[in-house]
Amino acid sequence: MTASAAESASRIVLRKPSHRDGAALHRLIAHCPPLDLNSVYAYVLLGDHHADTSVVAELEGELIGAVSAYFPPGRPGSLFVWQVAVAPAMQGCRLASRMLDHLVARCATEHGLRAIEATISPSNAASQKLFTGLATRHGVAMQATPHYSTSDLGGSHEEEWLYRLGPWPLSSGTTTGPSTIHTGEE
Repeated sequence: MTASAAESASRIVLRKPSHRDGAALHRLIAHCPPLDLNSVYAYVLLGDHHADTSVVAELEGELIGAVSAYFPPGRPGSLFVWQVAVAPAMQGCRLASRMLDHLVARCATEHGLRAIEATISPSNAASQKLFTGLATRHGVAMQATPHYSTSDLGGSHEEEWLYRLGPWPLSSGTTTGPSTIHTGEE
């Protein structure tokens, strides 16, 4: 992390997105490969319909990070993290971890969070490390199993594994306890 990035980190505001953030979210995601870019309208809806379960990071009026998430129908308490994005200039500042911890605290308090889920492709080592770190910081188990095949995803997208972290402690304070990691390969 550069000195200017470290100085900026203390001025970052974490907040719920709104529909007015849709175009800025679209621009942010466009600069964060390998994330799949959706329409501006999809990000407008995200800010409108999923603000309570998502977070954006803002620095001096500019969006520099976002975590989009929601509770899938029929799975109350299981927060599905859809995308995690950090602007290239802010990478290395632990911003993704800060946003996830912020979201965990909010969802535990407001929504009875019991588990976190995300799908991650086998080649996405950064996301695997991010979610392993989240499980470790909060002292919860993590399990990874095959979920979407390449054919499920149209044949041109790498398979996706489902990572499930939990059960989440009733008080979601950060712990330093060990996490147990299971994969479908065992």
